[in-house]
Amino acid sequence: MSEASASELTCEARLDLRHLPDYMDSIADRLQSFEADASHHGQRIDFRFAFGAASFDMERLVMRANAADRDGLARIKDLLATAVQVYARDENPEIVWTGDLANETRLAQFREMVVKDVRDLTLHMRRIRLAGEDLSRFAKFGGMHIRMLFPTREVPDPLWPILGGNGLPVWPADDRRPVARVYTIRALDVAKGIIDVDFLVHPGDSVGSSWAMQAAPGMKVGIMGPVGRPVRQAEWYVMGADETGLPALARLLETLPAETKGVAFVEIANDGERQEIANATGIELHWLTRDGVPAGEDKLLAEAVRSVAWPQGGSAFGWFAAEATAAKIVRVYWRGMLGLGRDETLAAAYWRRGAAGLMAG
Repeated sequence: MSEASASELTCEARLDLRHLPDYMDSIADRLQSFEADASHHGQRIDFRFAFGAASFDMERLVMRANAADRDGLARIKDLLATAVQVYARDENPEIVWTGDLANETRLAQFREMVVKDVRDLTLHMRRIRLAGEDLSRFAKFGGMHIRMLFPTREVPDPLWPILGGNGLPVWPADDRRPVARVYTIRALDVAKGIIDVDFLVHPGDSVGSSWAMQAAPGMKVGIMGPVGRPVRQAEWYVMGADETGLPALARLLETLPAETKGVAFVEIANDGERQEIANATGIELHWLTRDGVPAGEDKLLAEAVRSVAWPQGGSAFGWFAAEATAAKIVRVYWRGMLGLGRDETLAAAYWRRGAAGLMAG
């Protein structure tokens, strides 16, 4: 990694991991999915992000991070520590950062938000506007989602997480811990300090849906983020989403470059669930209705996405967000049948029939 300039923030953590080389390829693959460029220099691997840099020295078992500002450094520390925790789980890694901001406990990715407005887009989709301070970080890093931290009947006045020495959140005890679920930032206005989030409201035990149905101006909620893999820039896209992925798909159609081409499918319960999308691209949008078939049981969406021929020339990307079974069908087709890689596809399970998931729905 190139030497950090005097104005940059730098830190490092020693890793007592005997088997680090065994899973370094997996760590590298994960970091590259967040748009990092990787380069090998003997026993060291360097990663360059748009917002900073990192390295793993496998001879000395040290990982380093540097960035121009606090947000960038916090983001890189989070990405590195999470990757190590995931792939080195069996070695029970202990990560302690030293250097700049090492003793900070303020969680850079957290904001307390206040409900400003609530309105129904359709019978089952509710838009909630949240207001907060200093939201510029939520426009960075390419992540479209936030982790929302909800109060509940059991924990009506939760404590918010703080930053741990490993660069990851430290949560309060269960009797004061909020419930976390991931939702899409439907729209963000940094200058006005507002975020719009669309909630699919439905019967059942969904924490997010239950909160959204009773949300009123003045109520407080926590958010963390942004989270999620960036969507790769491409000339052509094929997209698919059910109601839970609709906010993300709609945001993509409204923010991708005007010259972008492709086809997008949205599965909804019936025509009454259509909503206005200010499609700023050349991507063709098609609505698919279940018309009485329960959510998660209709294979129409997955089959529609699989029917689209992948272009032979130019850059292309496949994006899919829906129920787990449909996501698996599409992922197997893209990865297995077409041989496409992680840099060309993203098929995410936003929910699973019969289970409460971390994503919306």
